[in-house]
Amino acid sequence: MGNIVLIGMPGAGKSTVGVVLAKSLGMRFLDSDLLIQERYQKLLHELIEERGTEGFLQAEDEVNASIETDNAVIATGGSVIYGKNAMEHLKRIGTLVYLKLSCKELAVRLGDLNERGVAIRDGQDLEGLYAERIPYYEKYADLTIDCEDKMIRDIVAQIRSCAGPGKTKPGSETEK
Repeated sequence: MGNIVLIGMPGAGKSTVGVVLAKSLGMRFLDSDLLIQERYQKLLHELIEERGTEGFLQAEDEVNASIETDNAVIATGGSVIYGKNAMEHLKRIGTLVYLKLSCKELAVRLGDLNERGVAIRDGQDLEGLYAERIPYYEKYADLTIDCEDKMIRDIVAQIRSCAGPGKTKPGSETEK
């Protein structure tokens, strides 16, 4: 079985949904933000402070492009979509599932973006970041799940029905 790779904005629920999805499918769970922190022995916001946004994005791209696993649910950081190497690799090893949530709901969930370790340019706000990233998520996604006003179990059930065991990657030649 391949992997299920969760992409989406910070606060969309990738890690939370990922853990529940992995448990329900009997798969491994990997959080790429934790892999980055482990490799560099720093919290995400410390890496951003130390390397700047571009330096952080380069480190994120390298870590995500090096993930070698099978039968796993992988929760990525929201900025993974800026890394061409990472996205090509993740697309090759799994089905990319975009967890879509409105900017308004994300604002309620997120709080301080800098404290959370969100890769954001000086002077950019959540609305600007959202507008910038949405086209990337839509471009890379094999499957989009609208998470607005949905319970975690409903999101997991929807992913399982479309991308769970025995399902082919949407758009693949073997899909019926």
